[in-house]
Amino acid sequence: MMLRFADFSNLPAEPNAFVGRESDLDELVHLMSVSRAVTLCGAGGIGKTRLALRLAARLMPGHPGGVCLVELADLEKGELRGHVAAALGIAGDLVETIGERRLLLLLDNCEPVVGECAELCRDLLGACPGVRVLATSREPLRVPGETVWRVPPLSVGGQESEAVRLFVARAGAAVPGFELTDETGPLVADLCQALDGLPLAVELAAAMVRVLSVGQLVERLDDRFRLLAGGARTAPARHRTLRAAVDWSYRLLTPQERLLLRRTATFRSSWTLDLVESVCSGPGLAEEEVLPRLCDLVDKSLIVLDGEIAGQARYRLLETVREYALEQLVASGEEAELRRRHLTALAGLAHRFKAGLAPGVRTSWPVIERHVNIFDGLKAEVSAACEWSVAIGVPEAALALLTDIRFLLIGSGRKLDMAERLDRLLALDAPQVPRALRGQATILRGELALAAGDFEPALRHVRAGLELCATADDVHGEAMGTIVLAQLTGELQALNRALETARSSGDLILESLAQGTRARYGLHQGRLNEARRAFQEVLSISEELDNHYGQTFGHIGLAQVARRTGDPAAARRHYESGLRLLRHVDARQHIVSCLAGLGRLALDRGDLTEARARLTEALVLSRDAGLRAGIARRLEAWAGLVAAEGDHRRAVLLVAASVALGGRQPDARTEHVLRPARDHLGEAAVGVLWAEGGRLTIDQAVACALDGDLPEPPHAPVVPVSRDSKLTTREQEIAELVARGLSNRAIADELVISPATVARHVANILSKLGFATRTQIAAWVIGGR
Repeated sequence: MMLRFADFSNLPAEPNAFVGRESDLDELVHLMSVSRAVTLCGAGGIGKTRLALRLAARLMPGHPGGVCLVELADLEKGELRGHVAAALGIAGDLVETIGERRLLLLLDNCEPVVGECAELCRDLLGACPGVRVLATSREPLRVPGETVWRVPPLSVGGQESEAVRLFVARAGAAVPGFELTDETGPLVADLCQALDGLPLAVELAAAMVRVLSVGQLVERLDDRFRLLAGGARTAPARHRTLRAAVDWSYRLLTPQERLLLRRTATFRSSWTLDLVESVCSGPGLAEEEVLPRLCDLVDKSLIVLDGEIAGQARYRLLETVREYALEQLVASGEEAELRRRHLTALAGLAHRFKAGLAPGVRTSWPVIERHVNIFDGLKAEVSAACEWSVAIGVPEAALALLTDIRFLLIGSGRKLDMAERLDRLLALDAPQVPRALRGQATILRGELALAAGDFEPALRHVRAGLELCATADDVHGEAMGTIVLAQLTGELQALNRALETARSSGDLILESLAQGTRARYGLHQGRLNEARRAFQEVLSISEELDNHYGQTFGHIGLAQVARRTGDPAAARRHYESGLRLLRHVDARQHIVSCLAGLGRLALDRGDLTEARARLTEALVLSRDAGLRAGIARRLEAWAGLVAAEGDHRRAVLLVAASVALGGRQPDARTEHVLRPARDHLGEAAVGVLWAEGGRLTIDQAVACALDGDLPEPPHAPVVPVSRDSKLTTREQEIAELVARGLSNRAIADELVISPATVARHVANILSKLGFATRTQIAAWVIGGR
C-alpha cells in the first residue's frame, strides 16, 4: 500500500533566493511536458540539485499523485529500490502500488547507483503511465526515452550576468549591505569569469567577503581549492569545499578515466580528438581506448564539448576541474613527458602545414583554410608549448613550430603576443639550435616587430637573422629575410636578388611576396603603372596556388591603384572580392584593409552612412587585434569621416591621436583634416585640440571615434602645439608653382632665388606632406583649391 497522501511533496524549503536560470526553467518546464524522463547532467557544483528542486516545485500542480525527492548521494549498491519505496511510503511492490497515479519522482545524485537507477526508471516508465522522472546525475542514465539536458554554468561576462547576480546576493547575506561599486563591479565580473560561472564556486567565493576584499579574492584565485574551503556546515560534505566537490567526481571514475582526465590537464585551453589521442595515449591507455574514455568523461560532465575547430569537435576542461587534474598529473610524475608530447604534436601539425606550402606542392585552399582555423583555435596551446620550452631551456622544437607557421602569425593580424615568447626562446643559451633555424626565427621576430609598427627593432632583427642564414648557406632563409629587409628599407637591388632566388627554386610563394613588396614601393612612390603590374602578378601567382591570402593582397593593392587613378568602381570591386575570399578565416589585417578601403570609397562619394558602418567595423577589428599601427591608420580615416560630418573638434583630436600613436610626421592627409578645421575653429583652437589629441591613449582615442567620448578638460591650460605639416608661406608659394608644372629653375627665376634653395624647399614640402613625387604635390594643391 502507499502510505503517502495525494498532493504529497517532500521538497525542502529553499534556504535562500534562487538567482538566474529563468530561461532554463521555462525550457525545462516545456521539456517535462513532452518527455517522461529528463536527466539534468553537469559537473559537481554546477547547480543540478537546486535547479531540479525549483523545477519540481513549478511542476507540482500537474502531479496530483505527489512530488517526491529521493536523495541518492550516499546510497550503496543494492539499496535503491528499498530507499525509493521508503521515501514514497510504500510497503510492497513499487510498480504495482504506484499504478496509475500521476507522480513526479525526483532522483537526486544518481551517479553512485546509476545502473540501478536506469533499471528502476525503465520499469516505472514502462508499467506506470502517470509517472514522470526528473533525475540529476553527472552522467546520463541511458534509459529508453530519456532526454538528457546539460546544465550550463551561469552566464558570465558583465555585471548584469547571472553569476555576478548570484555573487552579490550571497555576499549580501554574508555582509549585509554589500553592493557593487565602480571599483568592485569589474573585479567581481572577472572573478565569476575565472570561476567558469560555477554556482558552487561563486557561492563559496561570495561567502569569503566576510574576511577578504573582492580584490584579495581575485588575487588569490590561483589557489582556488585552498581559498574556497568555507562552505556551510549544514551543506552535504561534498559541497562544503570546492575540492570536495571535484574529489567526489574523481573518486567515481574508473582507473582509465582518471588517467585520461589528469593527462588532459596538459592542454592549456582546448584540444581536438587527434591531439588528445597523440598526447594522452601511452602506458595504461592505448590510443584506441582514448575515444571511449573521452566519451565517458564527457558523459560524466568532467570534459566539456565546446563547439568545433575547423570541423573537428573541440573539448576543454572547466578551469576548476583542470586545476584539480593538473595537481593529479604533477603527483603522477608524468607531467614532463606529457608536455614533451604536447609540443611534439603541435610541432608536427605545424610541419605538415609548412610542407603543404613547399615549392612544387599545390595545396588547395580548403586544406590551407583548415590548418589556419586549427591553429587559430589552438593559439593558447602554442603559447603553452613555447612557455614550457623556455622553462626547460630547450628551444629548438618551439622555434621550429613558430617558423613553420610564420605565415599564420603574420597573416592573422591579431595581437602579436608571440613576439615576447620568441624573444625568450631566442635568448636561451642553446648551441644545439641549428644556425639556419635560429636565423629564420630571428627574421620572424623582425617581421612581428614590423607588423606592430616597431621599425628599429624590426631592422635589427632582420639583419641579424640574415647574417645567420648566410653563414648557414640557407638560401630560402636569405631570400625571405631579404624580402623583409626590402619592406623596411626599400633596397630594391636586394629584392631583385630575392626574386631571382625564388624563381630559380620554383618557390611561387616567395616570388609573390617579392612582387608584393615591389608593388607596395611602386604605389608609395607614385609609380602606379609599375605597382599595378606587380599587384597583378601577385594575383596571378596566388590564383595559380589557390592562395586566398595572396589573392586578397593582390586585390587590395589593385583597389588602391584604382582609387588613386580615379576608378572608384574598380576599387570597390577589388575590395569586395578580397572580402569574399577570406570569409571563412580570420585574416584580420587583410579584412581590415578591405573594410577600411570600402569606407574611404564611401567617404569619397559622400555616402557617410556606409562609410561609418565600414570604418566602425574596421576600427573595432583593429582594436581587438591590439596592433597600435593599425589602430592609428583607422583613426586617421575616422578623422576624415567626422570632419565630413561637420564635427571638426573631434576630427582634430582623432587625427592628432593617429599621428602620435603611429609615431609618424603629419602629412598631406593630416592637412586635409586640419585645413577645414582651421577655417571653422580658428588656428588657436586647432592648436589646443591637437595637443589634447596627441595625449590620448589608444582606448581613449578609440572611444572618441566610436562613442564620441571627448577627453576630460585638463587641469592646467593646454599649450597649443604647432603641426609640422603646415607649409610656410614660401613653401605654399613654391607648391603652387609646382602645381603649375614649373621646374626648379623656372621657379627660381619666378621668385628670384637660387635653384638650390628651390630644391631644399621642394624637399621640405615632400617631407612634410609625406609625398614622393612632384605630381603628388600638384594633386594636393589642386585638391585644396
